[in-house]
Amino acid sequence: MDELKTGFWASALIRRAESAGAFATVARRGDNDAGAVLVKVATLDGRARLYSQARNGDGDRIWLDLSAGPLGHDEGAVDAYARKRAENDPDVWIIEIEDRAGRTFLTEPVDKGAG
Repeated sequence: MDELKTGFWASALIRRAESAGAFATVARRGDNDAGAVLVKVATLDGRARLYSQARNGDGDRIWLDLSAGPLGHDEGAVDAYARKRAENDPDVWIIEIEDRAGRTFLTEPVDKGAG
């Protein structure tokens, strides 16, 4: 099965978020074809969650909730982790969503036990 190019996928996520009343933007643009993606969801109260794409045992895309582990929900810590990841991976994308309800707008499953 052909995968969507990362740039196209990121645009679709941003459109879903904005059509639901959230603010979303590309904070860092990575490789347009196949860059990994981090999705930060800020609730505008100093807290945020960070999601990283992964594959399950069947090869399907899922999302790991990195904030469920030691990273936690402090927005400063989430930002620091994302910056460090970007320094080590020039192809990574960072999508930021601001939504008081904390919605991710991801269509794939989220593993909340990751981290």
